[in-house]
Amino acid sequence: MAEQRKYNRVPVQFSVTCVQADGISFEGSVRDISVGGMFIECAAPPVFATQLTLVLVGVAARELRLPAIVRWSETHGFGVQFGLLGAYATHALVDLMKKTAS
Repeated sequence: MAEQRKYNRVPVQFSVTCVQADGISFEGSVRDISVGGMFIECAAPPVFATQLTLVLVGVAARELRLPAIVRWSETHGFGVQFGLLGAYATHALVDLMKKTAS
């Protein structure tokens, strides 16, 4: 299967809170990240096309709340594509990736 990602992913390890549109939330562990999305490990991955808000604490100067949509899942996790990100969130993600990759 051909690689379909537009952006290189950087391996990371930190916690994320995933909030579904109905307000139900669950915890996961981010394993890799790019400016376009991330892979999250969790016990019960959501189904394709689930809309989420990803809440990241401690990876930037302030809490990040990132809109995302589930693009694929497997038994131990799922991949998301970020929605429209603001300037602060984009800068924080790029900064995080630079720090982690070096």
